[in-house]
Amino acid sequence: MWLLLSFLTAVCTSGQDILSKRVSGQVSPYVTAWAVSFFSLPFLAVFFLWEKPVVLSAQFWPALLASTVILTVSSIFFFKSIENSDLSLTIPLLSFTPLLLLLTSPIMLGEFPRPWGIVGMVLIVSGSYVLFYHPEQEDILAPFRRLLKARGSRYMVIVAILYSIGANVDKIGMRNSSPLIWSIYLNAAVSFFLGVIMLNKVPDAQKQVQKSWPWLLGIGCCMALVMMFQMYALKLTIVPYVIAIKRTSIIMTSLWGVWFLKEKGDRQRVWAVALMVVGVFVISFSNS
Repeated sequence: MWLLLSFLTAVCTSGQDILSKRVSGQVSPYVTAWAVSFFSLPFLAVFFLWEKPVVLSAQFWPALLASTVILTVSSIFFFKSIENSDLSLTIPLLSFTPLLLLLTSPIMLGEFPRPWGIVGMVLIVSGSYVLFYHPEQEDILAPFRRLLKARGSRYMVIVAILYSIGANVDKIGMRNSSPLIWSIYLNAAVSFFLGVIMLNKVPDAQKQVQKSWPWLLGIGCCMALVMMFQMYALKLTIVPYVIAIKRTSIIMTSLWGVWFLKEKGDRQRVWAVALMVVGVFVISFSNS
């Protein structure tokens, strides 16, 4: 069940990425970042009708504050990234998150993946290396230097680092509430702070929202489903496995970026995401 929930998280994440890229030229990244959290709330409220009463423990509030800061900052960088670069070049960089979780999850949660799980995560990150590999490169570190030279790529690396911390905080918050309650509180808090930032950064924010609200509503729906599937999956297995499977959204988003958004470099990018697929399967079977 954790594998199914994690895969559904990946599907909805990919849908959110594609819709976000679709509106990236029409609205400010600040508007999109705010809309993701704000427009998810009506959909999460529907699930709330079936929620049982939950007692919030003392650890819930510090976790909520920490996750709000992390998600607010990472959302801004995420949408700035996809505005500045191709989806098939930026989204794969989120595959660094599972590898970073090898450091953050043992420290924050005491969760350790099995040896084959580590192999799978390394394969996923190797796909990112292939993505930026050039045959005429001068040395083995050249792909990473190319990665850091591109503004969109730099932004996405920051997002991956923040996500590797935030996923663990999410599990702490969820343990002290419930998946749905955590999702609602977190999205409400993030939408508030992003709303304040948006109104200060974007003078015509209201016009942009009115013009693109159907797309923004679709992004919010995807976000609500991502939150629900991911939080319930986190209840069933360790954080690195859930996030590793979630990152199969890279495969879908990268291929759709090539096929439907007509981004270039399809052969090398397909090989890169194929390597990530192998890593995901290794992780899946290591936990079976």
